[in-house]
Amino acid sequence: MAATLLTLLDDLTLLFDDVATLSRVAAKQTAGVIGDDLALNAEQVTGMQPDRELPVVWAVAKGALLNKAILVPVALLISAFAPRLITPLLMIGGLVLCYEGFGKIWEKWRARRNTERAARVLAVATPAVDMVAFERDRIKGAIRTDFILSAEIIVISLGTMAAAPIVQQIGALTLIGLGVTVLVYGLVAGLVKIDDLGLRWHRAAGTDAAAARRRRMGSLLLRLSPRLMQALSVIGTAAMFLVGGAILAHGIPPVDAVVKAVAEAAGGVVRMLLEGLVGVGAGGVAYLVLAGVSRLRRGRTPAAA
Repeated sequence: MAATLLTLLDDLTLLFDDVATLSRVAAKQTAGVIGDDLALNAEQVTGMQPDRELPVVWAVAKGALLNKAILVPVALLISAFAPRLITPLLMIGGLVLCYEGFGKIWEKWRARRNTERAARVLAVATPAVDMVAFERDRIKGAIRTDFILSAEIIVISLGTMAAAPIVQQIGALTLIGLGVTVLVYGLVAGLVKIDDLGLRWHRAAGTDAAAARRRRMGSLLLRLSPRLMQALSVIGTAAMFLVGGAILAHGIPPVDAVVKAVAEAAGGVVRMLLEGLVGVGAGGVAYLVLAGVSRLRRGRTPAAA
C-alpha cells in the first residue's frame, strides 16, 4: 500500500514537472500576445471614472475566464480528433497577429488611434451620457478583444505541446489560461491605479523629509504612467511581429530555409529581425488586401440599393 502511494506521488510529481515545462515553453512563445493583451486591456479602461476602473477590470477578468473555459476544451478536442488542424490554425493565428500589429501602426500613422480614447474621455466629462450603458459597452468590447487574443494564445500554446500526452496538455493549457488571466488583469489593475497613487503621494501633506519624498515619488509616478502605457503598446506591437513572423516563417519551407541560411551566417539576432520583417510584410499584405475588399464592398452597396 505504501509503495503504491509512493509510486502515485512520484507519477504526480513527474506529471506536474512536465506540465510546468510545457507551460514555460508555451509562455515564451505567447509572450508577444500576452504583452499586447496587457497593453490593450490597460488601454480599454483608461479614461473611465477612477472609482469604476477596478470594477471594470474585474468584470472584464471574469469574462476572460469564461473565454478560457470555452477555448481550452475546444483546443483539446482539436488536438485529440483533428491534430492536422493545429498547424493551419497556428498559421492563421500568426497572420492575425501580424495583421493586428500592422493595423495598429497604420492607424497611428494616420492619426486615428486616439479617436476612441477621446470619445471615452468626452463621455466621462459629459453628464448627459448614460455611463452605465457606456461602461457596459466598454466591458463587452474588452471581453471580445480578450477572446480573440486568448484564442491566439491557446492555439500557439497548443502548437508547442501537440506531441505531448493529452493529460499533460490539459494541465498545461489550464495553467496557461489561468496564469495569463491572473497575470494580465492583475497588472492591468495595478497599471490603471498608478496615476491615482501618484496623485495621492503628490498631494501628501507635511513639511518633513518623508512627506517631501512622497511628493517627489508622486510626481515621478504621474510622469511615468503615460510613458509606461506607451512603452507597453510599442513592446506589444513589436512582439506581435516577431512572434507572428516566426510562426509564418517556420510554416513556409522556402522562407524558413532562407531565414535559417542567413541566420547561420549572421547570427541569431539577425534571424529574429528577419522573422520580424516577415511579420511586417505579411501583416501589411493582409491589411491592405482586407482594406481593399472593404472599400469594394462599400462601393457596391449604393448600386445594390
